[in-house]
Amino acid sequence: MENENKMHKRFGLPTAIAMVVGTVIGSGVFFKAQNVLDSNDGDMLRSILTVLTVGMVMLVCAYCFSLLASRVEKVNGIVDYSELALGADYAYYVGWFFTTIFYPTLTACLSWISALYTLTLFGVSDEALGGAVPLWVVNLLLALFYLLMLFAVNVLSPKLSAKFQVSTTFIKLVPLVVMAIVGTVAGLISGTFADNAAISGGDAVSHSGGGFFGAVVSFAFAFEGWIFATTINSELKDAKKNLPRALFFGALLIIAVYVGYFLGIFGTLPSGEIIASENLPKDAFSKLFGSPVFGTVAYVFVVISCLGTTNGLMLASCRGIYSIAVRDQGPMAEKFSHVNSRFDMPVRSSVFGLALSIVWLLQWQFGYINGSLPDLISFENDELPIITFYAACIPIFIYIMVKCTDLNLAKRFVFPSLATLACLFMVFSAVYKYRLDALYYLIVFTVIMLIGVLFHRKDGKTLIGRLIAKIKSTTKKEK
Repeated sequence: MENENKMHKRFGLPTAIAMVVGTVIGSGVFFKAQNVLDSNDGDMLRSILTVLTVGMVMLVCAYCFSLLASRVEKVNGIVDYSELALGADYAYYVGWFFTTIFYPTLTACLSWISALYTLTLFGVSDEALGGAVPLWVVNLLLALFYLLMLFAVNVLSPKLSAKFQVSTTFIKLVPLVVMAIVGTVAGLISGTFADNAAISGGDAVSHSGGGFFGAVVSFAFAFEGWIFATTINSELKDAKKNLPRALFFGALLIIAVYVGYFLGIFGTLPSGEIIASENLPKDAFSKLFGSPVFGTVAYVFVVISCLGTTNGLMLASCRGIYSIAVRDQGPMAEKFSHVNSRFDMPVRSSVFGLALSIVWLLQWQFGYINGSLPDLISFENDELPIITFYAACIPIFIYIMVKCTDLNLAKRFVFPSLATLACLFMVFSAVYKYRLDALYYLIVFTVIMLIGVLFHRKDGKTLIGRLIAKIKSTTKKEK
C-alpha cells in the first residue's frame, strides 16, 4: 500500500534547474519593472540595488535550503525541512499554508497575467470587443482555460509537463539575454544609459508609495517561486545532490539575468518613458531594434514565459495536499495521498490544487482587480503571502545554527544568520508597504490556518473527527 502512494524518480538535474529558473522568471521581471523604477523615483542605481537586494535574499535562503536538501529526501522539500526543524506538527501547518495559500495564489495570479498578456498580444481590448462583453470577463475566462489546460498537462503527462518547463525556460531567457546584451551596449553608445544613471530620486517615497521598501516588495514577486522546485524532490533522481545544485546555480542565473535585463532597459529607454509605458517589453524592443515588429516578437516570448511559469506553479499546486496527506495529515489523507497508477500522479490532490487556484483567481479578479468584494478579502494576493512565507522560513534557519554541528562556521552560523535577517527584512518591507492590507491578509491567513487546525491529526484522527466522536459519545451516554 505504501508503494502505491509514491511517485517514481523521473526528473534529472536539467528539470530541477528549469523548475527553479522557470518558476521564478515569468511575468514578474516584465510586470514589475515599472513599479520598481516608480517607487524609486526614477533612480536607476537604486532600482538596480533593489534587484540585487531581493536577489541576495533569494540566494542566501536558497543556499541554506540547499544545505538541508543534501540531508533529507522525502516529499516536498519545504515541508521536509520544516519537519526536520520543528517536528511533524510544524511541518503540517507549513504544508497547509503552502497548499491553501502560497501555491494557489501565485498560480492564479500568473494564469491571469498570462491571459492579459495573450489578449494584449492579439490586440484584444474593450474597444475591439465593441462592448459585447467586458474585457475583464474575457481575461478571466482565458485565465480559467489556462489553469484547466496546464492542470490536464500535469496530470495526464507529467513528463510532458517537465519537457514544457525545460523548453519554456530556454525560450524565456532569449528576450532577457538579448535585452541585457544589446540594450546595454546600445545604451552605452547612445548615452541613454549615462543619462539614466545621472538621475537620482529626490524623495525616499515616490508618489506611487512604498519607496525602496515598496520597490523591494514589488520585485519580490519576480523572485518568488524558487522554493517550488523542492516539491519534486521525491521525483528527482539523486535528489540529495541535484536539488542543492539546482537551487544554488538556478538562483545565481536568475540574478544575473535580471540585473542584465534592467541594465538593457535603462540603456534603451529614458526613465520617464519606462514609467509611462503601457507595454514596457514591447516598447523597449521596438525602440531597441527600430521596428514595432521586434516588439511584437518579444511579446510572444513574454507570453510563453508567463505560461512556462504558470506551468511550474501548477506542478507545485498539484502536489500540495499530497505532501500533507502522505504524512497521514489533513482532510481525507487516505484519498489525497493516493497516486493513480495509470498517470503516476496524485490525481485527487491535483484536482484540489486546481480548485484552490480557481478560488484565488476569483478573489484576485473580483476583489483586487474589480474591487467588488469587501476590503478584507480584496488584498493583492501575489505579494502579501511573502510575509508568512519568509516568517515560516526563520525557524528552519535557526535549526541549522542549533543542530547542524557538522557544518563549518560559515555554513552553520554565517549564512543562516544572513538568511534570518533577510527574512525579517522582507517581512518588514511587506508590512511597511501594505500596512492595512497586510493586516487584512494576516486575518485571512489566520482563518485559513484555523481551518487547518480542524484537520490536524492525532492518533490518525482529525480534530474535527475527534470532536464529532466526542459529541456522539456524550449523546449515547445521555440516552
